[in-house]
Amino acid sequence: MMETVHLVLSFIKQWYWIPLLALYLGVISTILIENRNPTKTISWVLVIVFLPVVGLIFYYLFGQKFRKVKRIKRVNHAQAIRLKKEWEGLEPYMEEDIRRIRERIGDLSRVFTFLKNERLSSPTIGNHVELLINGEQKFPDILETLKQARHSIHLEYYIFELDRIGLELLNILEERAQSGVFVRLLVDSFGSPALVKYLSTSTQTKILFKAFMPVTFTSLANSNYRNHRKIAVIDGKVAYVGGINISDRYINADTNTHVYWRDTSLKIEGPAVNMLQISFWNSWNLADGRPFLLNEGYLHRIPFEEKKGNAAVTFVSSDPGSNGPYNMEAILMGMGEADKKIQLVTPYYIPSDELATALQIAAAAGIEVELMLPERSDSYIVQHASLSFIKPLLERGVKVYFYKRGFIHAKTINIDGKLSYIGTVNLDTRSFYINYEIAAIVSDERLCRQLEEQFEVDKQNCEMMTLVEWKKRKTWKRGLDSICRLLAPLL
Repeated sequence: MMETVHLVLSFIKQWYWIPLLALYLGVISTILIENRNPTKTISWVLVIVFLPVVGLIFYYLFGQKFRKVKRIKRVNHAQAIRLKKEWEGLEPYMEEDIRRIRERIGDLSRVFTFLKNERLSSPTIGNHVELLINGEQKFPDILETLKQARHSIHLEYYIFELDRIGLELLNILEERAQSGVFVRLLVDSFGSPALVKYLSTSTQTKILFKAFMPVTFTSLANSNYRNHRKIAVIDGKVAYVGGINISDRYINADTNTHVYWRDTSLKIEGPAVNMLQISFWNSWNLADGRPFLLNEGYLHRIPFEEKKGNAAVTFVSSDPGSNGPYNMEAILMGMGEADKKIQLVTPYYIPSDELATALQIAAAAGIEVELMLPERSDSYIVQHASLSFIKPLLERGVKVYFYKRGFIHAKTINIDGKLSYIGTVNLDTRSFYINYEIAAIVSDERLCRQLEEQFEVDKQNCEMMTLVEWKKRKTWKRGLDSICRLLAPLL
């Protein structure tokens, strides 16, 4: 018996490389057959080859296009079919709204047309929008709105922490649910583990709760696809969207013990709220939440009889099952129609080739392009990968500012003071291709002016980087940037 075991072990020791080589060739062949972006393909091959075993595990967890994506595509298609008739009925109203938007902002209105043609979101006019800076402005506002809810509350958040603000908000949700309001709460299982555990074991709550794509040992491979959205829809009349999660970190009460957190959210009232309601409905169905019908008081009649304001609003959403990187495409389309100025704020800058090229071309064409990034990120690798993309921007005339007061987490774009983007979308590969993301696209002079004024305020807490200063950076730092950049397509 021992001799047999010895022979088997000897055979494995001598010939183990054959099945291992077959495994490697199989994985690399799979990557090539998937027709990925060439840059991403090369990156994964390098990781697998130069990180033996570890590279394979990384690919299993974060690299494959699993059956989950196929299911997402099927759900997206089924949802589109269910909404097809209603969408076609809105066609005359959408065309009229786009005509009016075109009269206001000219060719920038093509962003609205693009999203309509892709059936992502209907263009709407007559909305009231309000810019909310940091948790200090958002949380008092949303808490008061939640207290006044009479029909339904729909929340979809990446991070919902059980800290002071989280518990206060959760208590309001419980009270409203006890009063007969339909309260549906959808949180990302990876971003909100404590809340998921708490509500999953609660027997008293009347909150209708779902965890988005739960991560277990058998579903570790699906942990790559996260719901990064931050959406609130109350009574189908008031909505919030932006970068602010439910967490005390967004309230800058004590900057002595807390990193100053700069973020932005948007409050919306008017017909555009219908689009966010539909977006939540799609996510809820994907998470296998208890079904509900949109026509049971969740949507409001179109055309709206009551005009809330003058803002034109639409939304761009994307997910792993999208037919294209819609958030990136909407940004590129708006930037392509810019005439004078583009201001971008993002916590993470790991751009696609298309975005990096568009920024450089815009600056070289005489458009004032300003990009604001945090001086220090919350991710060491992402920070250095981002820095590796800065030099080409500086060489073409893009003005780059590094925010020094704390961590700037806002995700905003302002084009010509006519069109603004506020949402959850970072300027990186993960937001464009992997995560569930959403952004409001707004044409409103007042909002754009407020964003421009806030940009100037934030610049007072920034250091502007010049090409001369950039070249003075230590060689080892630039080398580290380049090494981290190799992982950029995978981040």
